[in-house]
Amino acid sequence: MPRSMWKGAVSFGMVSIPVRMYLATESKSVSFRSLCPCHHQPIKQKRHCSVTDDVLDWKDVVKGYELSKDHYVLMDDSDLDNLPLPTARTIDITEFVDASEIDDELYLKQSYYLEPEKVGLKPFYLLKKALEEAGRVAVGKVAFHDREHMATLRPHGKGVVVNTLHWPDEIRSDEDLNLPEEDIKIDKREMAMAKMLIDNLTEEFDPSRYHDEYREALVQIAEAKAAGHEIEVVADAPAPKVMDLMAALKASVEASKKGGRATEREEAKPSRPTVLKDKKPATKEAAEKPRRRVAKAS
Repeated sequence: MPRSMWKGAVSFGMVSIPVRMYLATESKSVSFRSLCPCHHQPIKQKRHCSVTDDVLDWKDVVKGYELSKDHYVLMDDSDLDNLPLPTARTIDITEFVDASEIDDELYLKQSYYLEPEKVGLKPFYLLKKALEEAGRVAVGKVAFHDREHMATLRPHGKGVVVNTLHWPDEIRSDEDLNLPEEDIKIDKREMAMAKMLIDNLTEEFDPSRYHDEYREALVQIAEAKAAGHEIEVVADAPAPKVMDLMAALKASVEASKKGGRATEREEAKPSRPTVLKDKKPATKEAAEKPRRRVAKAS
């Protein structure tokens, strides 16, 4: 069972619902270590005092808030745990809104699952079902990770999901971008063809159809290099043909009628795969592994 990253209560009017919060997502991106170029071992990041140049152990480092230049006030974990904020231990619901009123594309930050404590099961599910029947999401604030967050609570599956949001002053304006929408004239035939293409490629969303090909390719190359294979770089895919918009739309619609999603992916691939030629294995263990050809992940 995962470890909860926050424990507190949801404040719903005069009702208090004790809950635990868990991260709903995790990063699967490939990470790299910084290595010494001679020994190929991790390098150590040392922390130096700017006054004496003494090397400090991480456990000896303290937090400081800069009041003015070179003038700091020390802060420890107890200061952060005892902030004079109700949201440090409570998700304080302040209002309920229609979900369509929240611009998720810009405001959404991170997602968390809520789990009710046993004593809070009934009020927890009362809140969930009330939100479902009213078609609303709850908006409030909660404090963790050394800052306060604006957040929403909405029903999800058998439980409730908390989404932290960006503060309004964290959203950048797009006014300085070159977006001359009012100057662009769209032909009725072009619009009809674009809608037909959208209709032909419309399906129920299934996230299992998608996977991180970049991560897979990185892992594949790393494993191949460890096995002693040499990687041959593939030439870039040819530049797309210049076509007028209507012709491109017609071609796309025709391709979509023939299962074009897969066809378009195949045409977008390089003309030949990445070939790994054998070379002297990097290690004795690698020498014992059979030689193999590895194609670039699609």
